[in-house]
Amino acid sequence: MAKQPIYTPKQIANWFLGGIDREAGDSITPLKLQKLLYYAQAWALVELKRPLFEEDFQAWAHGPVLESIFNDFRKYRWDAIPAPESVPELDVETFAHLGSILQVYGDFSAKKLEAMTHKEDPWRDARAGLKPEDRSNAKISKDSMRGYYSALADTVEDEE
Repeated sequence: MAKQPIYTPKQIANWFLGGIDREAGDSITPLKLQKLLYYAQAWALVELKRPLFEEDFQAWAHGPVLESIFNDFRKYRWDAIPAPESVPELDVETFAHLGSILQVYGDFSAKKLEAMTHKEDPWRDARAGLKPEDRSNAKISKDSMRGYYSALADTVEDEE
């Protein structure tokens, strides 16, 4: 049986929002935050063998979205989200995992991250039959994420 998630999406979001180097000019918009959360969850399913949080992503037109996070940060629209009042304490394993996600994906723009998710099977499969601009709240299953990113990790390992 898989380990249960131990955080909420908002806790992981606040970690990302508190983890960037704002003095160097780094910022996170709502769109970018959604994609960082998506990749954090996807790779946690593979590397940590557990989800970070329970909520499922939905396959919206601009990529994977957690509805709770959309609602929490929608007022910022395309603007940078300010630093959170507090950053959650995380277990060592999750802290290291999120740090690696920020290192790998943090320098990409929100639109680049969106384009990346649009080329990947979990989002594409959840939107099967829809036009690019169609609204959808179809769930992206954790199983599809785990399967896709596990295969991707295996491909990378084979190439090394």
